[in-house]
This record gives sequence, structure tokens and C-alpha cells, in this order.
Amino acid sequence: MTKTIKLIKSNLLLILVCSLFLITRIYKISEIPASVYWDEASIGYNAYSVLTTGKDEWGETLPLHFRAFGEFKLPVYIYFVVVSQFVFGMNTFALRLPAVLFGLLSIVGLYLLVLKLTKQKTIALFSSFLFSITPWFFIFSRTGYEAVAGLALFIWAIYFLLLSFEKKWYLLLSTILFVGSFYSYNSFRILSPLILGFVFVFNTYKKQFAVAIVAAIILLTSMVPLYKLYKQDSGLSRLQAVGSSAVVSNYFKNFSLSYLFISGDTNPRSQFPNQSQLYLIDAVFLVLGLIYIVRSKNPKLYLILGLLLLAPIPAAITKENPHALRSILMSPLLSIISAIGISVIARNFATKQSGSIVIVLYLVFFGRYYYNFLANYNDQASAAWQYEYKEIFENQKEGCVSDQYAQPYIFALYYNKVDPNYFISTRTLNPVNDWGFSTVAGFGNYTFPKICGETN
Repeated sequence: MTKTIKLIKSNLLLILVCSLFLITRIYKISEIPASVYWDEASIGYNAYSVLTTGKDEWGETLPLHFRAFGEFKLPVYIYFVVVSQFVFGMNTFALRLPAVLFGLLSIVGLYLLVLKLTKQKTIALFSSFLFSITPWFFIFSRTGYEAVAGLALFIWAIYFLLLSFEKKWYLLLSTILFVGSFYSYNSFRILSPLILGFVFVFNTYKKQFAVAIVAAIILLTSMVPLYKLYKQDSGLSRLQAVGSSAVVSNYFKNFSLSYLFISGDTNPRSQFPNQSQLYLIDAVFLVLGLIYIVRSKNPKLYLILGLLLLAPIPAAITKENPHALRSILMSPLLSIISAIGISVIARNFATKQSGSIVIVLYLVFFGRYYYNFLANYNDQASAAWQYEYKEIFENQKEGCVSDQYAQPYIFALYYNKVDPNYFISTRTLNPVNDWGFSTVAGFGNYTFPKICGETN
């Protein structure tokens, strides 16, 4: 009991950060956003299908890739939703709760990672605090986005990677977590192999052959299903289709001052309309933090910059840019740099009050953001979250619904909790299009033509 009390006291500030995170994410999580987006509906229904039948909506038993609309969703978040639905039932709370829990894991993991890098508890605490309240991470960590699962696993993978330089067999755990990250979100399918490639070369150079070989086997084995997916299905063609000759331009857009401090991501599902990705106050601390890291000649701190330079790559090679979700790794890294900048201010002023003043300033910025989110987000972003389909399918149990703008069948399945066996036995399908998307022409007493009154 005494050890538990001491542990709580020594980590009280981190517990407070985590508590603030949980309260602000869970409050009205089912009501704001007001409805589920089609990807959320797909995740929720496929999890429900697995929970009740052991198969996805296409009849595949416990798949590693969920076909969904033809874009093949990744398994980690969906299977966590299966567990959440088992406990809480098939509802929006159960769908979004895993994002909150993965967000919490990210905050704790970031604290341990920064503590390992800097050996300074204050910087580690500020990093987690800033990350927990940044606008960049806020919406993603309270909605059913797969990216948050990938981010959490990636952060922990980096942490155990650092530990592996002291105890080499931690590399195996790190590799497993990296694999988990790229089975959570597509951005980490690019980032994780890049980092592991450097690590394997380093371990080979250090003549640590055994651990490097075992880790490489784990990685290569895990990539076999990915190869089959891109070789046999539509994934590869879609990846090539979104390639861009403007990769360099796209890359630097993710660092633009306008994007970071003025307009932010213009997709209302990713950010509150006209809200920047960071707070204006971050600009000062980011500059100070960057200057300190560059001058430090500390390889551990250079790791932060290296990861930051890699983070926008998944967004840069796609058409929508800048893209807060695909470059989500930037969010915790920028929080670390800001925290280092705050430490520079604190050391120069050498006053106990400086840290408290900074915390109060950030809480004022976050308080305004959070109040605005609760009061106005649904009014300004409901259309982007396809609220109309919630209204339709909570009232309409049969008939014709146009699929001109979305995949209405998935909302019908989600909001009506349709028996997966009934759906499979009664559905009719449209041909798969050039992008690999499959559409449902109808099931049961529903039909989904382009325009009601006409046939597809």
C-alpha cells in the first residue's frame, strides 16, 4: 500500500494530465460529433459482424484486412472495437472509446519516451501535457479513427527501441509494436519499415546478428499479407493512383505557417473549421526548442528532428494535402519540441512561477478551443460527418436511398444493427469500379440506386 501511495505521489502530475485528457475526450463522446462518418460506420458494423458471427460483412472469417468498400481497412482498431462492443454493446460510445484509450496510451508512452531521451521529468511532463491539449490531436482522439491506434503503438515501439540499445532483446518487442502500428494505419506502413531498416543495419554493424535476424524475420513474415493484398487486390492500383509529381511541394505544405498557426486542416472531420493545428503560443516555444536541439549536438534529441522530417511523408505522397491525419506523427513530436522550448524559458528566467504561468496560458487556449468545440462543432461540421444518414436510417427501415454521395448501405446496417447473416443472404451488389470500391445495390427492403426512381 505504501509503495502504491508513493508511486501515485511521484506521478501525480502525469495522472492529472491523463485525467484531463480522459474527461475532455469522454464527455459527450457519442453526441459530438453528432453522427458517425462512413468509415466509422464501417468499422463499427464490421466489428459487430465479427462479434456476432466471427466474420466480416463479406463473410471472411477473422480477416487481417477488412474489404469494406474495397479500400481494405486494417484490423487492429476493428478488433479493439469488437472487445469494446462486447462490454458496452453496439453503439457509438463503444466505437469511439478505443480511440480514447489509445490516445491515453500515446500520452503515457510519450512521457516515458521523452524521459528516456532527456532524463528530465519536467520536459517529459510538459510534452505529454501539450500533446493532450493540442488541437491537432483532439478530434482524432475522441472519434473512431484508426490512426490513433497506429500512433500509440508507434510511440511505444520507439520507446522500446531506445531500451534495446541497453538490452538488445527489447528490439523484438519494439519490432512487434512497429508491426502493430502498420496494421493499424497506412501511414505507419511507410514510416515503420524505414525506421526498422536503419535499426537492422545498425545492429548488423554492431555485430548483434541474432537479435537483428529474429527481428527481421518477424518483420518480413508480417509483410506477407501486405504483399498478397497489394499483389492480388486493388490496394496497389489505388496507391499508384494517388501518387503525385508534386511530392516535394506537398511535403513542405505540412510545415507551412498558415497551416500550423492560422487555417489548419480544412477538412471539418480533422479540425474545427478555421482552427489552426497548433496554438499561436506554440510558435515561440517551437523556435526556442528547435534552436536548442540543433545546438545541443545530442544524438538522442536529433532523433526527434529525424522523426519529424519523416512524419509528413505519408501525407506528401497523396493528393489531399496538407493532411493532419496522415501526418499525425507530427503532433507529439512538435509537442516535445515545444516542451524543450518551455524548459529553455524556465532555465533563463530561473523562477518557479514560469512553468505555472505557461500552464495557465495553455489551459486558457485549450479552454477556449474546448468550449467552442462543445458549443459549435456540430452546427459547423455535421454535414461532413454525414448526419443526414443518421436522420434517414433511424426513421426509415426500408425503401430507396440514393448512393450518389456516399455508401448509404453501411449506415443502414450500422444504425439498424442489421443481422450480418441477413445482410449477406439478401444483398445485391454493383460491379467493383476502377478504384476498387464495391457498392451495395440493395439488401432486404432497401435499394440504393444513384437516383431514387431509377435503376443503377
